[in-house]
Amino acid sequence: MNSKSFASAEVPAAWDPATRSALRRAALGWFRQHARDLPWRRTRDPYHVWLSEVMLQQTQVATVIGYFERFLAAFPSVRHLAQADEQQVLRLWEGLGYYRRARQLHSAARQVVEQHGAEFPRDAAVLRKLPGIGRYTAGAVASIAFDAREPILEANTVRLLARLLAEPNVVTTSAAQTRLWAAAAELLPTRDVGQLNQALMEIGSLVCTPRSPRCDECPLAGWCRARAAGIQATLPITRPKTPTEDVTEAAIVIRHRGKFLVRQRGADERWAGLWDFPRFPLEGHDPDAQSAELRRKTAEQTGVSIDPGELLATIRHGVTRFRITLHCFAARRLPAPPLVERRMISPLKWLRAEELEQLPLSVTGRRISRLLGPHQKRRQENVGQENN
Repeated sequence: MNSKSFASAEVPAAWDPATRSALRRAALGWFRQHARDLPWRRTRDPYHVWLSEVMLQQTQVATVIGYFERFLAAFPSVRHLAQADEQQVLRLWEGLGYYRRARQLHSAARQVVEQHGAEFPRDAAVLRKLPGIGRYTAGAVASIAFDAREPILEANTVRLLARLLAEPNVVTTSAAQTRLWAAAAELLPTRDVGQLNQALMEIGSLVCTPRSPRCDECPLAGWCRARAAGIQATLPITRPKTPTEDVTEAAIVIRHRGKFLVRQRGADERWAGLWDFPRFPLEGHDPDAQSAELRRKTAEQTGVSIDPGELLATIRHGVTRFRITLHCFAARRLPAPPLVERRMISPLKWLRAEELEQLPLSVTGRRISRLLGPHQKRRQENVGQENN
C-alpha cells in the first residue's frame, strides 16, 4: 500500500504544502527531545517492531515492556517463535489478555518462516496477508522497520488527527476513517517515515491525551483546529460504550489424590486454548439448588461426579462488557458415575498444584491455582479487567 492510494478528489488535502512541512518538522523535533526510551525503539528489526505492535494493541506501554523482554528472551527470532509449542506461547502471553493475538502471532511466525524464508516482507500489502496483521500493523512494521511510505492510524493518532482536523463525525465511521487515513498519508515525508509515525503516536500518547489534553505543551498546537475552536476536550467523537452486564459464575476446584482437575478451553469459548478449572454460569442461590447445579454442570463439562464443598474464594473481575463475580468452590471427586452425560468434549488433566505453573491459565485461573497450598482460606479479590 502506498500513500498515494489515499489521494482522491473526494478527500481534499487537509493542509497546504508549507503547513505539512511545518507539522513534520515540529513533530520530529519534539520526538527527538521527548521520545521515551522503549526497548523496541532501540532497533529496526522487523520481528521486534511487529512483536511490540501486536503486544501494544489495547495494552498500556508500561505493561508491555516486561512481556516484550521475556518473550524475546524465550523466542529471540521469528524462527524460534515459529518452532515453539503454542502452549508455551500462551503461557508467556498469560496476563496480557486478548489471547487471540498470541495465537495469531504464532501462526504468522510460521507463515513468515515457511513462505518467506524467515524474512519479513517489506511490502505492507504482503504483510497484511499474515494472520493478525491489519492495515495499521502492516503500516507500522513497513514504515518503522523499512522506512516505507505507509501511513498508520491507531488510537493515539486517531485522537491527535481528529483534533488537528476538528473531525465532526464519529471517528469509526467510514467518512471519518477516510479523512483520517488521508491526513496521515498526507503528512508522510520522503524519508524518516517511521520516525514521524512514531512521533505522532508519542504526541498522542503523552500530550494529546484522552482527558485534559496538554495543549500548552503540544508542538502541533498552532495548527490544531479543535484548540482554535475551544472544542479539543469534546473530540474525538466516539460511539457510546456498550453497557456492562453483571454475571455470576462458579469455578470448581476438584481434588483427588493430591491432584486437581483442569480442562482446556475450546475454540468457541472465552480464553480459547488456555487451561482452567471447570467453570460455568451459576444461576441458583438456594444452597440445595446450588449444590445440585454444581454437580450437574460439572458432570456435563467434565464427566466427573463431585461432592461440592466450601467456598474457597470470590473473585470479581471484568471481561469485555461483563462484570463477573466468580465463586470458587472446593469439591472432591466421587467414585460414582455422573448423573448426566458429559456434553462438552475438551482435554482434561489431573495435576498437582506445582504442575499447574507450567500450563497457560486465565488470570483468574492462575489466582485460583495459587490458593491450592496446604492452608486454604476463603478469600475475596478484585482482579480488574481480563480480556479474551
